[in-house]
Amino acid sequence: MIRKIQWIIVAATAVLCAACDAHIEVPDTAVRPGHVLCEDGVALSYAQYELSGKRAIAVVFDTQRRDGTVGSGYAVYLWEIAPEAFADSLGIAQGTSADITAYDGNANTFALYDTRETASPMAEAVFDLWRYGQSAYVPSVAQMRLLYAMREAVNPVIERCGGQPLPDEADDCWYWTSTEVEGQQTAKAWLYSLGSGAMQETPKIQAHKVRPIITLNE
Repeated sequence: MIRKIQWIIVAATAVLCAACDAHIEVPDTAVRPGHVLCEDGVALSYAQYELSGKRAIAVVFDTQRRDGTVGSGYAVYLWEIAPEAFADSLGIAQGTSADITAYDGNANTFALYDTRETASPMAEAVFDLWRYGQSAYVPSVAQMRLLYAMREAVNPVIERCGGQPLPDEADDCWYWTSTEVEGQQTAKAWLYSLGSGAMQETPKIQAHKVRPIITLNE
């Protein structure tokens, strides 16, 4: 009887050990910088994207949730917009927060688009990109800083998706942000260099490039 009990214990132990040694593959579904954002709102690793048959529109560069912000990060649009003016006339504050620490590009872009006293060719061009619920917008200064920090990580993926890499040449790396200059909102907004991370106060009627971004809503 004792031997039978010992045999049962040994057998049960062997089964449990075998179960512990079994390897179960768990799919990694976490979205990370460098993942491809598709036009249907799904973010995939590049390997998954290649097999998906989906169309890429942006590359993820940030996945941090922040207090007071909507969404779970940001993706940069694969292509830039040709130079456009921030505003077609001076003398009007267009209603942005003018806060260079705020992640409020989406709200800023709508404020620019919605201003009745002057038009924003830049905001109008970005609004033309909207489709499938993915609302592209002009990044704020704070959001451009996040993009600048990740430019080397996202550029190879942008190129593999057929997009325009973020430039670093001194004469080709300046982009509008959607942030007006505090105290000078009627005349100036901030340009941002994706080559150096520098900022420059600029008259709003000048034409400069725009690199739209998209909020991740997963």
